[in-house]
Amino acid sequence: MRVRALTCGWLTGPAALFLDGATGALRVPVPSVLIEHPRGTVLFDTGLHPTLGTDPAARLGWQADLWTVELGPDEDVVGRLAALGVPAERIDLVVTSHLHFDHAGGLGLLPRATLVIQRHEWEAARDPDLAARNYLDAADWDHGHARRVIDGEHDLFGDGRIVCVPTHGHTPGHQSLRLRLDDGRDVLFTADACYLRESLAARRLPSFGHDPVAMRAVLDHLDALAANGTQLVFGHDPEQWPTVAEWVRTR
Repeated sequence: MRVRALTCGWLTGPAALFLDGATGALRVPVPSVLIEHPRGTVLFDTGLHPTLGTDPAARLGWQADLWTVELGPDEDVVGRLAALGVPAERIDLVVTSHLHFDHAGGLGLLPRATLVIQRHEWEAARDPDLAARNYLDAADWDHGHARRVIDGEHDLFGDGRIVCVPTHGHTPGHQSLRLRLDDGRDVLFTADACYLRESLAARRLPSFGHDPVAMRAVLDHLDALAANGTQLVFGHDPEQWPTVAEWVRTR
């Protein structure tokens, strides 16, 4: 099984959006993960929609005032895949951690893929009140994809190699992704269940979240996993992510 990390742009925004009470700005990567399994090609999250590189306001509206977007013409998920020689049509499954613009923005570029999503997330996106409360925009997710709507932990191929792990709290149906590498190590891509190493170490939540109590419980769970040997890859850590990208690229 081959795993490769894709950096699909960078965002700079208020640090408090990542760590409540923090001041100043923080520049963070927008990750995606390509997993080539013997039984299918999987993408975990799809990054930003390419229009954010030229006209963020057209896609984000008022939220564009919060973010400085860095996204070159070949840095969206399809461009990153093409640079690896992987056409968009080869992606069989897209596991979306959740439906925020920086995780689901590239879904529309992958029309052949089947979307794997937690039921709570899918239902929240289709509920006008929950969608508005959680900033879930249909422009990111409403593209008519075939769907595999799941409840709780889900083993994609039944062999323990790629497992969706529910980490609800950031949004109603947020999920992380656990991989068992060829050498037997377990790696958990947390996505926005844990933005940064500091989020876990200091138990600092962001200023936004659907359910702060659930978010804290997830951090406790992640800490226990790490203590038992699971390697955690944090969702937007600008110090860790470049190291991870190189680490998975060479294996």
